[in-house]
Amino acid sequence: MSFYELQDGGLLKMGTPMVCLRDGSLPLPDASDNAFKVASSFKNGSSAQITSIQNMEQCIPLERNMTIKLTNEQISPGVLYLGLFNRIGSMRTQSKMINRGPTFTYTSVITIEECISSANWGPYCNETLNPLSCSSAYTDPNMKPVDTIVVCGNALGRSCHRENESKMYVIDILEVSEQLSIFAKDIGISEVSSSNKTRNASEITLMCYARYDAMPLSTIYDFSGNISDTPLLIHAPKVGRWFISVIPVRLSDVKNESLKACYSMESQVHQCPEGKAGLNCTFGKYILQTYVHMNSDYVDYYYLPLDETMPSSTTDFSLDSLSRSSSVLETDPSWTYFIMNIPKGAAGKSIQVKLMSDQNIDYEIYSRYGGLASSQSWDYFYSNSTSNSDGATYYKLYNSSQVLVRFYILYAREGTWTFGLKNLTQTTSTSQSTTRMSISLDSCPSRCSNHGRCRSAIDSSGLTLFSYCQCDRNQGGFDCSVVLVTPKGHFWQSFSLIASNSAALLPAFWALYQRSLAEWFLFMASGTSSGLYHACDVGTYCVLDFRVLQFMDFWLSFMAVVSTFVYLTTISESSKRTLLTAVWILTALMASTGATRSSGWLGY
Repeated sequence: MSFYELQDGGLLKMGTPMVCLRDGSLPLPDASDNAFKVASSFKNGSSAQITSIQNMEQCIPLERNMTIKLTNEQISPGVLYLGLFNRIGSMRTQSKMINRGPTFTYTSVITIEECISSANWGPYCNETLNPLSCSSAYTDPNMKPVDTIVVCGNALGRSCHRENESKMYVIDILEVSEQLSIFAKDIGISEVSSSNKTRNASEITLMCYARYDAMPLSTIYDFSGNISDTPLLIHAPKVGRWFISVIPVRLSDVKNESLKACYSMESQVHQCPEGKAGLNCTFGKYILQTYVHMNSDYVDYYYLPLDETMPSSTTDFSLDSLSRSSSVLETDPSWTYFIMNIPKGAAGKSIQVKLMSDQNIDYEIYSRYGGLASSQSWDYFYSNSTSNSDGATYYKLYNSSQVLVRFYILYAREGTWTFGLKNLTQTTSTSQSTTRMSISLDSCPSRCSNHGRCRSAIDSSGLTLFSYCQCDRNQGGFDCSVVLVTPKGHFWQSFSLIASNSAALLPAFWALYQRSLAEWFLFMASGTSSGLYHACDVGTYCVLDFRVLQFMDFWLSFMAVVSTFVYLTTISESSKRTLLTAVWILTALMASTGATRSSGWLGY
């Protein structure tokens, strides 16, 4: 039995429980309409058996029984966050009253299977990972400024394997680099029957597949190429572990299963001097230092360039001075790079980027996780009000004008983030405009839009602190920016709800007409307490504590109904008093133990 319905174009927004997966940070399905779309494999079939998820930032509709299986070609080492959501999209509940929204119960079992040795991989842990160890480094005198090249190779020496047989290598990039080169040397063909018989193979093809933080396949990879002819070049590789698979695909025109391709695997990591980055190491690179700002509701982290003259109390820095001094050559446009690090356990916070100018903002912003950002390689970007990452799930643009740009990267991943700022003005320009930049790690986006309070909680593992907005009764959304009901609509809804209790005047008048003073007083008290309770519930005014008003409302309502039926019976007066006394006690217990829940009625 399914909990959800499908329509052309994706999921219906209403009443759709979801499970969301995200690599490295918390999922947030309602930040974008993209979360309402589902893969075509789910559209006309069941998601009860899911064995292939290519995008590790994906939401899947829940079924009553379902299994999700991910292999090592689909997941990365590190933290994988799973979030369960009872629905996505906007929905208004009646505050603390009866309608609290749908509730689902679930049971989950998570099993992780891994190889005993980290040097093994594969479905049966029978394949070997060959590390490319970095043992030497040298400088290239032809580069201005001179960059450093770190050479990494297979410590086991030459590798030999058959056609269509893969061999897996792994290399660790420890810091932000300019380029990763992967190539093979001493390529030849060897016959198994004669170990010393090796001949050259000018037509041999060694296909190389490289993938960041996960096992590559011939169908799933980040970069690929034939390294028997030219090296595989990866510009601005991400910091972390890279997996490399090499597969010989053509050893000889004559079929011979005893042939093996032999080669020496090598890689080079190009690194710029300290403080330099970008094309030929010609642009400036600044490491951002963390400063903590605390108040009663928020704990935010501001990132500023390492500068002893900059006071720690400031929250922004001058961008123009850094941009003018960052370029070695007179190039247009020039770039300025900033590198920040999000510590472990802070994946539940969001990055705020803000540019402020007294005239015009002449910069484009490119951000990227793990590696240098550029106009060709980025995760999020801002060029102008019409050209930016607006619509991306974890990107939220708040301000876009000639003098102010402000956007958030929501629930940013832990680790290294880089920001590349492209200066659109001439390097020789004498413009007197002043542009300042602020980068911070905030608890709640845009301070919950001033329509809620920022709350913090710890995830189930106890290792990550995440923040969320507790919105006012008229607002919604992850940042309380969604208007669920207008002030005028709230007024008329509140007025109608409170005024509806005047219906108690009709039975009260009839009871008074019949000289039934006890029933008259009960009806009047019930209507009055109900009106006061609803006024408090919708946020108008609370005469007494909410729990007291709720108890009085439901208890007197129960008693008004029961008293009416008892009054209409033909039993004796003593029996009526006995019955009413028993009902008083029973209804008081019901009203004080969850009057709006079925559990309060059924006793569990």
